[in-house]
Amino acid sequence: MSVNFINLPAYQVTKVAENEHDYHIDAEAKDHPTICQICDSADIVGFGRNEQLVRDLPMHGKRVGIYVDTRRYRCRTCNKTFYEKLPAVDVKRVMTSRLVKWMGQQAIKRPFAHIADEIGVTENTVKNVFNDYINELERAIRFETPLWMGIDEIHIIKKPRCVISNIENNTIVNILRDRTKKTVMDYLSRLKGRDEVKCVAMDMWEPYKDAIRTVMPQATIVIDKFHVVRMANQCLEAVRKEIRGSLTDKQRRGLMHDRFILLKPEANLQGLDLITLESWTKNYPALGAAYRAKEDFFAIYDAMSVSEGLGRFREWETSLAPEIKDAFYPLTRAVNN
Repeated sequence: MSVNFINLPAYQVTKVAENEHDYHIDAEAKDHPTICQICDSADIVGFGRNEQLVRDLPMHGKRVGIYVDTRRYRCRTCNKTFYEKLPAVDVKRVMTSRLVKWMGQQAIKRPFAHIADEIGVTENTVKNVFNDYINELERAIRFETPLWMGIDEIHIIKKPRCVISNIENNTIVNILRDRTKKTVMDYLSRLKGRDEVKCVAMDMWEPYKDAIRTVMPQATIVIDKFHVVRMANQCLEAVRKEIRGSLTDKQRRGLMHDRFILLKPEANLQGLDLITLESWTKNYPALGAAYRAKEDFFAIYDAMSVSEGLGRFREWETSLAPEIKDAFYPLTRAVNN
């Protein structure tokens, strides 16, 4: 039987059988031990055999089991017995090393249960292989602490988790188990080179700021523009929803559809969108004032210095029309904080 059937040069295949779901392959190692694996003595003799089932990569949509005729030896010097070590087999599991690697890679993107069924192992085995694979990646891959760090969060299974990123390279450095101050501080305090971080961009989550101030006081904190601008849009939405209550069903449906026009930057509007915007803002002064306040707030970011930006914000804050002040209070409070 050709060794190429399983593409493992260290083995001699002696028999292949198959059924609807599986390949059963009988094989034995080509090279055998010449010294004791315990004391290195060359005085060893055969002491029986044992068949071991070694799982391997699936082939042709079927599970693969290699039944290895494994030799046992006895050492006449130390009187110990041992089985030959099987080449290309993972030291922790009776699986080929290539199968273990493949399982780890597959488990990143596929359910454990699917992989377990494809190979013929338990779901818990796949989970353990995956954990070992991730741990090995962490040992092998070292991310440099970014000089320009980003801190944000992502929701995974309805739970917010802190995301550490490298802004310069636009890459994720790590995802933490949650976003609490303790978790963030514990992670940052273990970072090598944390004293060299120059800037940290984040949202307005207070524990992030406290963690940075405590662990990396030299870093300048910048509130991510995206989160602030989003608040301005949310304030505009609050005004729109308040007005919606006084409209007819037809008008309400129109305002719901046109809300995306209201949320667009004015510079991006043209043609019919501009006509629609003008219609809503002229007929409903509060909505017009909210839209203008949103656009004027965006313009604050065009300032060329911090002092100019602060000056623009103060002017913007005092110019808010009385009928929209309450709606924009979350934004003014956040910026002042």
